[in-house]
Amino acid sequence: MSLSSIIIDVHTDENKVPEAISWNATDTTVENAQKAKAMMLSFWNGEEKTALRIDLWTKDMLIDEMADFFYQTMTTMADTYDRATNHKEMVGEMKKFAQHFYQKFREKQLKENKA
Repeated sequence: MSLSSIIIDVHTDENKVPEAISWNATDTTVENAQKAKAMMLSFWNGEEKTALRIDLWTKDMLIDEMADFFYQTMTTMADTYDRATNHKEMVGEMKKFAQHFYQKFREKQLKENKA
């Protein structure tokens, strides 16, 4: 049996607001820690049937970057659900929602930029 580790470092300011996030994994060819502006980490507790989430983003994360991050995360969650269940119709619905979310964000952004 082998052990793999993912190391996440979060640097915060005096108010505990994340300023920098970096991560590295033992089973990768990348030697240096990778920088990130945001992260979402979820764990499933099978005994309690509950999810634990850790959502963090740095104070320099832009709103349009957050929208891109959410769109891509929702899309890849749908892909993961597809690989786990092969429920194609549900996967399609999830991806359709992600596209709708992103389209609504872009419309809101255009409207706010015109104001």
